[in-house]
Amino acid sequence: MRHHVGFLGLALLAGCTVGPRYRAPALPTPPAFAEAHPEVAGSDPARWWEGLGDPVLSGLIERGLAQNLDLAAAASRVREARLSVRETRAGLFPKVDATAGAERTRISKNGGFGSIAKSFGGAGGSGGGESGGATPALGAPGSLIDTYSVGFDASWEIDLFGGVRRQLEGARARVESAQWSRADTAVSVAAEIADDYYQLRLLQRRARIARAELARERQTLAIIRARGNAGLTANVDVTRQLVQISTAEASLGPIEADGRALVHALGILVGGTPGTLLPLFDTDVRADRAGAAPAPIALPPPVPAGLPSDLLRRRPDIRRAERELAASTADIGVAVADLYPRFTITTPFQFLSTGLSDLFAGNSVQATVGGSVKFPLLDFGRRRAVVGQRRETREQAYIAYQQAVLTGLRETEDALARLRIERGRREVLAGGVTNARATIAAIAAQYKYGLTDLTTVLEAQQALFQAQDNLAQSEGTISRQTIALYKALGGGWPALGPVGSRPARDSLAEARRNR
Repeated sequence: MRHHVGFLGLALLAGCTVGPRYRAPALPTPPAFAEAHPEVAGSDPARWWEGLGDPVLSGLIERGLAQNLDLAAAASRVREARLSVRETRAGLFPKVDATAGAERTRISKNGGFGSIAKSFGGAGGSGGGESGGATPALGAPGSLIDTYSVGFDASWEIDLFGGVRRQLEGARARVESAQWSRADTAVSVAAEIADDYYQLRLLQRRARIARAELARERQTLAIIRARGNAGLTANVDVTRQLVQISTAEASLGPIEADGRALVHALGILVGGTPGTLLPLFDTDVRADRAGAAPAPIALPPPVPAGLPSDLLRRRPDIRRAERELAASTADIGVAVADLYPRFTITTPFQFLSTGLSDLFAGNSVQATVGGSVKFPLLDFGRRRAVVGQRRETREQAYIAYQQAVLTGLRETEDALARLRIERGRREVLAGGVTNARATIAAIAAQYKYGLTDLTTVLEAQQALFQAQDNLAQSEGTISRQTIALYKALGGGWPALGPVGSRPARDSLAEARRNR
């Protein structure tokens, strides 16, 4: 009975894991976003770009998620973390090394071994045993002895207090942290591609407006020259209009240069060279200059913000911070385990013989079973200081997690506010364009019949151009703020599973590999 109780106590001790047990913290979040608007559009946050209805943009994002170099580096870090788990898990099991050796020893003639060998040999012979007794084993002075050995060397440090198990727990949490870091990179890549794409489309639209304005300026020049030929206007009006045309032509240069830079940036984002996408977008530019450019891109639909608590589930950076908190909690247990004794079992086993013919005979077996224990006695507080350091590291990880949540809430509120305000501003600017068009039509008719001067015409033309340009920029801002909101909400990666779980795609891929 006493033996059974002792065995049960040892089993319970073996199941002991020191250090704090991790539980995901529950942080308070507001019941709703203060800046949320009532408009809601259905959109899958994991693939939000599909709801924008632009196949070119969708193709670029899909290509970027497959080939972007930042994502490739993030995937490599995930694989590295998984290998760390395998390395740590191996510490739970015995370590076994195969050994083999061969030695040739020459017995010294001056070492005094000869008399010893003879005395042993005589004793062996008088005992009626084998002829020669131990003399062949010890060897005569000056003789050579060959020794062969084959065996195994096994050792096992028993994880009584759970130090290795805590280390494994931390390694697994860091794998999930790396997976969420990769997800966060995917969110950033998709959002950056979309942002650059909409900036490029905005520049193309502004270039179309500038070219349309240039064409209108040239039409005005034709009217001025016709009036001049009829003696109804002075030649100075022609000169002023030529200056106006030159200014309009010069304004196209910076717009086109910025557009080329964005095409280069998109080429890198999709995993290519700066010139990778030039053929694609040069086609649009040539069509635009020929007057056959496609219609302006429609404004993206409103985005459902959801609940603030959803951010804890959807934003990869928050999920990553939570996993880092779990890993730092496990590190405390690793440090605490160093305060307790370490038990090691060693079992070297080998076949040892002076001849190869009987190396694997039963009499050649040489084995040892042993154990050791290492008690921490005096380290002047080093181990406890390490425990204190790990606790402070965990405190910092908890603060970082809180900060990640607050940052997510702020970014979402900012994006909602900017988007709502810009939509209202766009309505005002659209009304301004309508009024400017009506004004310039009336003034142009008056100028044709000599009822107003050229200055009034030029001012009206400039007002229309500025109103159209402002409207285009506002609509571009709405598109970019929509992308910023999707990014703030954690869009661009499957948001599945509770806090502390790995991204759905990595789980699926790992399940397939393990089948």
